[in-house]
Amino acid sequence: MPQAYRLDLTVDPSRPRFSGRTEIDVTLARPSAQILLHGRDLAIHRVVAKLGDREVPGRWEQLSPGGLARIGFVEPLPAGAVTLRFEYDAAFNDSPSGLFRAQVDGQWYLWSQFQSIDARAAFPSFDQPSFKTPFEVTLRTPAGLTAIGNAPEVATSSAAGLTVHRFARTLPLPTYLVAMMAGPFVVAKGEVSPTPQRADPLPLRVVSTRPNADRLDFALRESARIVRLLEDYFGSAFPYPKLDQITSPIMPGAMENAGADLYRDDLLTLPDNASTAQQRKFGMVVAHELGHQWFGDLVTPRWWDDLWLNESFANWIGYRIGDAWRPGLNVGAGALAEGFAAMNTDTLLAGRPIRQPIESDAQIDGAFDTITYGKGGHVVAMIAAFLGDEKFRSGVRRYIAGHRHGTATSVDFFAALAEEAGDPRIVPAMRSFVDQQGVPLLVFNRQGDTVRVGQMPYAVKGVDPPERQWGVPLCVRVASGEGERHCELLTAKIASFTVKGAGALIPNADGAGYYRFELGERQWNALIAIADTLSGGEAQAVADSLAASVYAGRGNVSELVRLARVLSRHPDTYAADAATDALGDLVGSGIVDASGRRAWTRLRGRIYAPLLGRYGFDPRAGAYADEPPERSQRRVQIVRKLLGTRTPAASRLRRRLAEAGALYLAGDAAALDPVWFDRALPLHVYFKGDAAARALVEKALASEDTMFRSAALEAVGSVADAKTLPWVFKVVTDPRVRMTERRALLDDLMSHGATRAAGYRWITENLDGLMTGSSGIFFTSRLPLLFAYECSVERADEIARDLRPRFAGTAGELELERTIERVRTCGELDKRLGAQLSTALDEMK
Repeated sequence: MPQAYRLDLTVDPSRPRFSGRTEIDVTLARPSAQILLHGRDLAIHRVVAKLGDREVPGRWEQLSPGGLARIGFVEPLPAGAVTLRFEYDAAFNDSPSGLFRAQVDGQWYLWSQFQSIDARAAFPSFDQPSFKTPFEVTLRTPAGLTAIGNAPEVATSSAAGLTVHRFARTLPLPTYLVAMMAGPFVVAKGEVSPTPQRADPLPLRVVSTRPNADRLDFALRESARIVRLLEDYFGSAFPYPKLDQITSPIMPGAMENAGADLYRDDLLTLPDNASTAQQRKFGMVVAHELGHQWFGDLVTPRWWDDLWLNESFANWIGYRIGDAWRPGLNVGAGALAEGFAAMNTDTLLAGRPIRQPIESDAQIDGAFDTITYGKGGHVVAMIAAFLGDEKFRSGVRRYIAGHRHGTATSVDFFAALAEEAGDPRIVPAMRSFVDQQGVPLLVFNRQGDTVRVGQMPYAVKGVDPPERQWGVPLCVRVASGEGERHCELLTAKIASFTVKGAGALIPNADGAGYYRFELGERQWNALIAIADTLSGGEAQAVADSLAASVYAGRGNVSELVRLARVLSRHPDTYAADAATDALGDLVGSGIVDASGRRAWTRLRGRIYAPLLGRYGFDPRAGAYADEPPERSQRRVQIVRKLLGTRTPAASRLRRRLAEAGALYLAGDAAALDPVWFDRALPLHVYFKGDAAARALVEKALASEDTMFRSAALEAVGSVADAKTLPWVFKVVTDPRVRMTERRALLDDLMSHGATRAAGYRWITENLDGLMTGSSGIFFTSRLPLLFAYECSVERADEIARDLRPRFAGTAGELELERTIERVRTCGELDKRLGAQLSTALDEMK
C-alpha cells in the first residue's frame, strides 16, 4: 500500500525529455521479492528499496504497453515499511497525456494531464484511484518560469543553474489528480472572499500563456462567484488551500486537478463581451470542474467502475450551478439537451450501463463518453427532481461528510440518498438506471382523470431490444392544472393513477425524466398545439419523444413538422430548435431522398426567413452586446438555420458574411464579431477560392486566438473538394496543427458526401499514426465517430471488416461497435421507412 510520494522532477519545456527522482513510502503486507506497480515508457536508471539504513537493489521491467510494471529485488523484502527510490528520464508528449508541452508564440510551456491512467508516464506509481496519499512535489525549471502544483509553492531556491520550486505537502490525492505545470505564464491574482463556510480568503489565480494576457479578468472574477455558489451548495469550504485556473491551447477539454484545474484556452480566456454560447460553456465547465473538487477530488471513486460518481454528478452540478451563476444565460437547459442526445446512443444494442465493470485499461478511457456524462447527468437530475432539491442536497452532503479525503462507491452514495429520502424504493429505482443500459419508453393512455401508463425498452423500427424494466421516477402534469406535478415511482410494467385537470397531458414534467413517451394521435395533437407554452425542458422532451416515435415507425413526419413550426416561437433557445434539429438529423442521416431534402430546405426557409426579419442582422463586432443573452443566441441559431436555404434572405446573408470575413482578415477587427467566425470564414473561402484557403490556413497557424484558429482551419475542411483534398491532407499532417484541430478537420471531411470516401481511405491508411501517442480519453475513444456519417448495411460491413481488428483492445473499441450499429441500422431504416419519410416531406405545404 502506498503511503506517501516525494516527486523531484527536472523539467525544461524546451527540451524533449525530463528527468525525475521519485520516492514512494509503501507498506508491504507480507515479505516479497517483487512488487507490481505502474510506469509507462520510463527509462529507469536506478531503483532500490530502502530498509532503514540499508538499500536493496531492484530491476525494473515494464510488462505491458499500458504500463503495468514489476520490480524484482535481489532478495525478498520484509513485511512492513519500505521506501522505493527511482531515478529515471522520459519523453514529454505533444498531446494532452502525461507530461505534455507545446510552443506558443515562440516560447515553450509544460502541463500535466494524468486522467485516467497517464500519471504512470510521468513517474513510477500505483496508478489507480483507490490509493490516496499525500504528495510532496519539487520542480526544477530554467530560471524565469512559473511553476504550478496542487499545493501552494512554499520555497524557491537556485541549484545547478535551475530554479527549484518546492510545494507544500498535499492533502491525500490519487495519482490522476496530481498536477505539474511550468512555463513563462502570465498570472492574474485574486481571491475568493470569505463565506459562511470559510473564514479566510481563498487565494485564486488565473494562469495562461502570454498571448492571453489581456483576457484573464473575466475568469478571475467569475470563478470566484462560482466557488461561492458551490460552497453554499455543499455546505462546506473549498477543500484545498488555493485554487489555480490554468489554460492550455492544446487541451481538448478540462481537468479537475485538485487546486489546479486545467482548461482549453477558449473555455477560460473570455472577453467581457463574450457571446452567449461562450459564457454558457464557461459557466457550465467551470462549475463542473470546480464541483469535482468536492465530488471526485475530496471524495474519490474507489475504482473506475464508479467513474459515473465523478462525471455524472459533476455534469449535473455544472449545469445547475452554471444556471445559478447567470440565470439569464439559460445554462441549465443544456443539461437536458445533452441528456436527450445521449438517448440516441443508449438505445443501441452495442452499449454499456452508466456503471460498468472495468476489466482493462482500454475500458477505463472508453468510459468517458456520452453515457457517463449525458445519460448519467440526466439520471442524477431525475432523481434530484423526484426527491426534491433539499433532500437530494442533504444526501450529497451526507455522502461528502462521510468520506472526506477518502474513497467511496456507488453503494455509499445510494445509502446516503436513501437516508435522506425516507423512501427505500429510491435506491433500486436509481440502480435500475445506473446498472443497465437502455431507455424506457412509457406509453400513456388517458381517459378522463385516469392515466394508464406502461413501460418497455425503446427501440427504432426493426430492432428487438432485450427485455428490461426500470423503477421510473415519473412526473406528469396537465396543461390547465396550474403547473402542479403529479409524481409516481413506476416500478411495475403497467400502472394507473389519477391526474385532475383539463387540457393536454404533459408526460415529462420539466423534462427531468430520463425516458421517452408515446401518446395516441389525439393526445399528440393536443400537446403539439401548446408546445410553445410549455417549459423549455418539457418542449425538449416533446421533440425528442416525437422524433423517436418517427424512428420507431409509429410517429409521422407531418406531426414533427407541425411541432417545428410551433416551437420556433418558443422563448427558450434550446427548445426553439429542438424539433427542427430532429428533422435535420433525420434528413441528414441519409434515409431521405433528394426530393425530400429539397422540401426540407424549403421548409427551413419558410420558418426562419420571417424570424430573421424580426431579429435583424449585423455581423459587426459587439453589434448586439447590450441585448439579453437569449435574444442574441436566438439570432445566431436563426442565421445558421437560414444559411443552408435557397431563399433571397439566405443569399444576402451569405454575401454579407463573406464580405465581413474578408474585411476582418484584411485587418478590420470590428467588421466581424467572433460569434460569426464559423460561418463567415467558410463563406470567404467558398467565394474566394483556393488562394484564400491557403492564406487562411497560414493565418490560422500563426494565430494563438483559439477561437479564430479552430474556426479558420475548420473553414478549409468544410469547403474542401476533390481538387483541394490533397492539399487539405497536407494541412492535417502539418506539425503545427494540434490534435483537436486535426480531429475537427477530419470530421469536416467525413461529414460531406463529396469528400467522405477519400477521407475514409486517408484515415484508414493513417490510423496507426492518428492513435499513437494520443490521449485515450480525448481522441482514441472518439475516433470511430468519424465513420458514423455513413448509412448502409454494406458500409457497416466494410467498416467492421477494415477497422475491428485495428480498434480491438483500444479505448475506441466500444465506440466502433456503436458506429457499426448506427450505420447498419440507418441502412435498415432506409429500406423500411426511407420512401415513406421522403414522400411525407415532399408533400409538405
